[in-house]
Amino acid sequence: MRQGSVRGEIPGQRRVRHAGELGWDDSLYEDGDGGDDEKAQSGRRRRSGARPRRRRGRRILFWIAVVLAVLILGTAGAGYLYYQHLNGNIDTSPMPDGNRAPEATPNAAGQTPLNILLIGSDARDSKENQKLGGAKETFNGTPLADVQMLLHLSADRSNMSVISMPRDTLLQLPECTDPESGKVYPATTGRRMTNESLGRGGPGCTVLAWEKLTGIRIDHFMMVDFAGVVSMADAIGGVPVCVDANIHSRDAKGRGSGLKLEKGETYIQGEQALQWLRTRYGFEDGSDIGRAKAQHMYMNSMVRELRENATLSNPGQLRRLAEEATSALEVDEGLDTVKKLYDLSNELKRVPPKRITMTTMPYEYVGPRVQPKPGDAEKLFRLVRDDVALDGKAKKKDPEGSDGDAGKASDDPAAEPAEIGVQVQNGTRTETTQAVPGRASAVTTLLQGKGYPRAAADQQSAPVQERTVIRFPSAELEGDAQAVAKSLGLPLSSVEESKEVTGVTLIVGADWRTGDTPPKPEKDDGRTPESADALNGANDKACMHVDPNFTW
Repeated sequence: MRQGSVRGEIPGQRRVRHAGELGWDDSLYEDGDGGDDEKAQSGRRRRSGARPRRRRGRRILFWIAVVLAVLILGTAGAGYLYYQHLNGNIDTSPMPDGNRAPEATPNAAGQTPLNILLIGSDARDSKENQKLGGAKETFNGTPLADVQMLLHLSADRSNMSVISMPRDTLLQLPECTDPESGKVYPATTGRRMTNESLGRGGPGCTVLAWEKLTGIRIDHFMMVDFAGVVSMADAIGGVPVCVDANIHSRDAKGRGSGLKLEKGETYIQGEQALQWLRTRYGFEDGSDIGRAKAQHMYMNSMVRELRENATLSNPGQLRRLAEEATSALEVDEGLDTVKKLYDLSNELKRVPPKRITMTTMPYEYVGPRVQPKPGDAEKLFRLVRDDVALDGKAKKKDPEGSDGDAGKASDDPAAEPAEIGVQVQNGTRTETTQAVPGRASAVTTLLQGKGYPRAAADQQSAPVQERTVIRFPSAELEGDAQAVAKSLGLPLSSVEESKEVTGVTLIVGADWRTGDTPPKPEKDDGRTPESADALNGANDKACMHVDPNFTW
């Protein structure tokens, strides 16, 4: 692992930056130099002619690592010594070793999906990162995972789905252990911004936070920092982006990335590429959501550029790309060689852009921050868990059960109701209302009346639980959990495996605050929620909207 990689927080040496601190938001992305207009314009190429060829997309940063693996690493080698040299460039960090989400179930052909978490670190742990990242007072401070994106490759390798998460999403962060110091960070009692997960035990903790939220088992991670973005953008030779008006990201108070572009399409690279990826002031409404859209455009444009640019046949350029890609990455130990990255690339490049669907986690505002949008976020996560293509082109499946219940009946036979122990928890609290007093006891009485005398109420309130679920810890209890669901009239889709419980556990959610009958589940049409802002990877017509206050 490199000297500047993620460490645990050491008192007196590192300071965790919290969202409420003065200057935190702006300095993270837009404290750079950026004032020299000529410098901002350097390295830019514009197409001539009456109608420039458009290669535009949207979606988020740091597919860089994956894209380079797709088209570069397999052809960049020049003998064993060079191969070993590239392997030596790659830094690694371990995946978490406990409290993981359950592994995906193989399809009929025995294939399983592949899930990769892509992380963009804001670390100021080197002179180069400090120069690019600004915020001098945070030099060598605890890094933040300010870009997070889950890439899901379907089991049959026919399609790919991507979910990005806003950096200021509020979540309860899980217990994590720093792999180097051994320091244990307890689970947070309140909600914290998801980007803080990186400083609580490295990328493995960010993996755990995603798994806890989504229930999706993550197989690998890839992480890159500021300097890595710039070096790879330079090596590629530029990426086309588009704005619908002239833009200069700099206001009267000096805030902004310094990005200055003319209306239309422009090739950007180097520090100008980083300016684009960091720009918030000037894009759309000035929020992180607008910034994410600009990052998304850059990512999709890079994919198409690498696929279509014939100059990549140049051996010298390929070698440079291989050098920059392997030097910029920090990966899990399952991707610690060029061969492993190349094997991964062969999996990824089988998917054409038209079968790639880019999404943002459905969210809603909580003050200046965001949280997963009730209903829509969980639906998106479920579609990915179930390996359903988000582009709507998957083969239709006959739902099992009723009322839109797509759950699958367990092969494990259930015990007699009188033998099944069930712990009942009260998860009826919401962000705006308190938990219903005595709700766990009421549902426990209901269960006992249905022949489950071993049902017992947990008197402590559970965390916020949007919908009622029944969790079980291992396969031998799945049939028992499904039997409890059936007795209450809950769909099989409400039953899920979880390592956070030790037995069959019923968590009464905010959707069942009163009455003896749980709400009838809405019929699921299997479509990606509109709030996920889905975009097909082959879309080349997108152009960033410029705030009129930042045009020239």
